[in-house]
Amino acid sequence: MTFDDIAAAALRLKGHARVTPLLTSPFLDRIAGRRVLVKAEALQKTGSFKYRGARSALSAMDPATRRHGVIAYSSGNHAQGVAQAAAEFGVPAVIVMPKDAPEVKVANTRALGAEVILYDRALDDRDSLGATLAAERGLTLVKPFDDPMVIAGQGTTGLEIADQAAAEGVTRADVLVCCGGGGLTSGIALALEGRAPGLRARPVEPRDFDDVARSLASGRIERNERNGGSLCDAIVTPAPGQLTFPIMARLCGPGLAVSDDEALRAMAAAFARLRIVLEPGGAVALAAALYRPDEVEGDAVIVVASGGNVDWTVFRRAVDSWGDGS
Repeated sequence: MTFDDIAAAALRLKGHARVTPLLTSPFLDRIAGRRVLVKAEALQKTGSFKYRGARSALSAMDPATRRHGVIAYSSGNHAQGVAQAAAEFGVPAVIVMPKDAPEVKVANTRALGAEVILYDRALDDRDSLGATLAAERGLTLVKPFDDPMVIAGQGTTGLEIADQAAAEGVTRADVLVCCGGGGLTSGIALALEGRAPGLRARPVEPRDFDDVARSLASGRIERNERNGGSLCDAIVTPAPGQLTFPIMARLCGPGLAVSDDEALRAMAAAFARLRIVLEPGGAVALAAALYRPDEVEGDAVIVVASGGNVDWTVFRRAVDSWGDGS
């Protein structure tokens, strides 16, 4: 993986992926005790950054291979990104999703034209199920994060951050990134290395699912003991990727972890002060900026609000958590 891969992906995504805004609010600045600049990837196509990686991967495929269709494993955001990209290319998409995935994500994936296959996390072997389907139908797997072209697509977020932060006069800052397997974090880190070396990517994860933070601290890949149990379902993964971890180990600052309650409060803050809707996994970076200020360096912090595909019941719970707005 190199900066050139990301630059090439940016050319393939031009006219397809949205250039999402960098939002600010004096109210958020007051809570954090510094400038907070929020990269609103919840406003990306399909409601999350995942469209970038999916479109990048499909656009880089040999057309003859792509024509047979693609398959992906996802709890929802990668599913929708792949479904959207496949629809744009007019090819079949099969998405293998856990039965406990948020209903809105399952419904949206189907609405985008993909065939959804549901499985039981506790009883079924997802990889075996997917491999059988791929072999029977000639489908190509689009991995959620540990794929060079997916990482390159996610890295285009970092190119935009570099340009937008410079326009705001911010050339040195921590860039907090909602992190699961590390595709977005590693892509942004590579982009910043090439375009804005004064900006440092830092992964943010749910408490008790901080495998990336622990891996960065130990210098080797660490795994989570559980596969579920957090509201931040979109970023709960077993371990960082074989491709993503070396990039993060070389370029990223220490990881951070926040609670589900802090993620809910950050969702409410984003809606109240920025008028954007976030899901719990897409709000953990903002939660770290607002509620863990002592763990962040500098006079400004950049936050990637990575996704907004949230069920109404969870969003209402977040709004109810807002309290006095502090």
